[in-house]
Amino acid sequence: MNYADRLKFLREKAGLTQKFVAQKIGVKNNTLSSYESGKRQPDYETTKKLANLYDVSIDFLLTGKEHEGSSDDMWKELLNPKTKLKCSLKI
Repeated sequence: MNYADRLKFLREKAGLTQKFVAQKIGVKNNTLSSYESGKRQPDYETTKKLANLYDVSIDFLLTGKEHEGSSDDMWKELLNPKTKLKCSLKI
């Protein structure tokens, strides 16, 4: 299961609509739809809001696994659009 699939799975598991989640995290419904279809990737702040809403860690949301020692600062840097990564990060 990839990141977009996990977002949709967690939302449906919680019994929430896209409209509700979009309002809760402060994005438009079509933006959330783009996240769930893999067309767009949310920034750190939005990812953190989604993780909190679904009561999972950012690690689980992005990788599907719980990792000890992954800090929010690390994810904040990796998810910053200004960060230039030399490798392709597929989530």
